[in-house]
Amino acid sequence: MTTRINLAVPSHRWLWQKGTLKEPTVLQSFAFDEAHKHLYVLQVTAGGHAAGDLCLNRLDYKGNRLGHMYLKGFGHGVSMGLQRDDTDGSTWIWTEADAENGYGQGVTRFHFANGAVRTGADVKIRHPIPGSVNNQPSVCMASRRIAVRYRTAAKEPRYRVWDLDAFVARAYDNPLADFAQTGAHPDPRIPFQGYALHRDCVYQLAGTAYDAKTNPVARRGNTHVSSLDIHTGELLQQERTEAGYSLTHREPEGIAVRGGSNPRVYLGFASGNLGARRFSIFVKEKRGS
Repeated sequence: MTTRINLAVPSHRWLWQKGTLKEPTVLQSFAFDEAHKHLYVLQVTAGGHAAGDLCLNRLDYKGNRLGHMYLKGFGHGVSMGLQRDDTDGSTWIWTEADAENGYGQGVTRFHFANGAVRTGADVKIRHPIPGSVNNQPSVCMASRRIAVRYRTAAKEPRYRVWDLDAFVARAYDNPLADFAQTGAHPDPRIPFQGYALHRDCVYQLAGTAYDAKTNPVARRGNTHVSSLDIHTGELLQQERTEAGYSLTHREPEGIAVRGGSNPRVYLGFASGNLGARRFSIFVKEKRGS
């Protein structure tokens, strides 16, 4: 098994209280396009939760918005993935699609087009897990794999992992792994807030916004980050994080991994007032003194 990323290392600010997303809502998930130095961020549109309407933002690595597009009826944006095309070097964006009750029941991929509006009729929607609901993708280009988090007919959350090339070819019958989602938070009632696939691990985020009674500011939040072994489903590590504890609202939203020789986990947090949310991203890495 590939060595997992240590989640016990400190978290440091990478982007702080940015107000550059197109919509005034929270971020839901994000992913890095390392080849082009772009950060993609998904958010549910204002008033678009029930319909599954998303806004996809393209940012630079300083958080400046370079463009956006709308995805009508795609889902909640729980996770996303980026695939670099070996043929032309372009970037495919993987998201959930085919929304019902605000969540995507399948997945799809497409290219970014600034200012565009896409519906399910404009993309090719995949339903790789018959009978499942709430499908949410993540891509690891380091291992050329794709994962889909899904719920069974009994509403139990699971992960399934495939070879990316096989998945693109719609060969879904021989996944590399399929295992139950576990260990996202010590309290199973706490909401799941995203995941990211990197090599042999799935990295998870869970937690809630500050609340005077259930999650007071003085305790610096209930956010946890964890990792699972994709081959066994074993919980490898679970850590509470106080990253961004001084933020107002402070709701964990989205997790991503940057690969390379020094892979790092990045955590997203929403802050600010309703209707004027901001976002911050922290990186977990050990730095020298």
